Amino acid sequence: MSYFALAVGTATRNKDGKIIEAWYPQPILNPSDALIKALSEVVKLSGGNEVFVLETAQMNELASRFNDAGQTVNAQFCRAGESSHQTLILVALESDIAPSSVAEGYLKLHLISHRLVQPHGCSLDGLFGVLHNIAWTNEGPIDLPELTERQMEARLAGRVLEVNCVDKFPKLADYVVPSGVRIADTARVRLGAHLGEGTTVMHEGFVNFNAGTAGTSMVEGRISAGVLVGEGSDVGGGASIMGTLSGGGKVVVSMGQNSLLGANSGIGIPLGDRCTVEAGLYITAGTKITLLDNNKQPVGTVKARDLAGKPDLLFWRNAETGRVECLTNKSQVELNSELHRN
Repeated sequence: MSYFALAVGTATRNKDGKIIEAWYPQPILNPSDALIKALSEVVKLSGGNEVFVLETAQMNELASRFNDAGQTVNAQFCRAGESSHQTLILVALESDIAPSSVAEGYLKLHLISHRLVQPHGCSLDGLFGVLHNIAWTNEGPIDLPELTERQMEARLAGRVLEVNCVDKFPKLADYVVPSGVRIADTARVRLGAHLGEGTTVMHEGFVNFNAGTAGTSMVEGRISAGVLVGEGSDVGGGASIMGTLSGGGKVVVSMGQNSLLGANSGIGIPLGDRCTVEAGLYITAGTKITLLDNNKQPVGTVKARDLAGKPDLLFWRNAETGRVECLTNKSQVELNSELHRN
């Protein structure tokens, strides 16, 4: 019996007993048949996508099964869970279908942020309808209908309950801190972001869920949901990449390798390898582009969507005519290696 993914972790439940968030120390993509068989002896996996609330008595047995499979982090978690008063869960996904529960949705967000799959590498269809709006506080996640009561309890006990944000998605760094990355403001990177090794997200940079970088990148602008930025590409200060949730329709907007979005620029089309968009220029699919030959003379006009994904292009706005122009840029963009060093 093959499975798509599984994980053990902790969950927060509201007063009605519903799970509102979950954390998994080390999710597993494509677990081995041997591990599935071993775990089935403890939690009775029956196929399909299932969420099990675990008893503490099961944790030692699960630890043994994970340890035998070489899953040392999960084994350590299960051993520690024997004495925990938190809600402990095991989620097993036989197939990669739209998540139908909060626990399933959080597992898929973890898979992306642990770099086990890239953005668009698993189904997140309908995720917004599954997740709760949560008050993320200094005392943990709180379901919104219960926030006022918790605030009163805190004040009467002489404490201040600090609400950091109200959102369906928590901060990435509260759940996963990928190796080899630098995040100047952790509030600006959501769980479900994919940050490649060598990525730096500066203070004004933002990375949404199901989006991110494939490798070394400097992010000073916005990477919207669904967008993947290629190895060696930079998103300049104030720049923005249009996501599939912000007018891009079903087109997957992306950046290729070794490309550059200048400060306050943006794209609504897939950008190919070794491309540059000058500062302040925003290109959408319908933008009319004047093509230039090697002598910088106009040779025709196309819509930007016709240039989607093509490499070695340099986009600028003509300072005299105001038209948007495109020149083939055969010299590869050389990005500052010092910016990429973290």
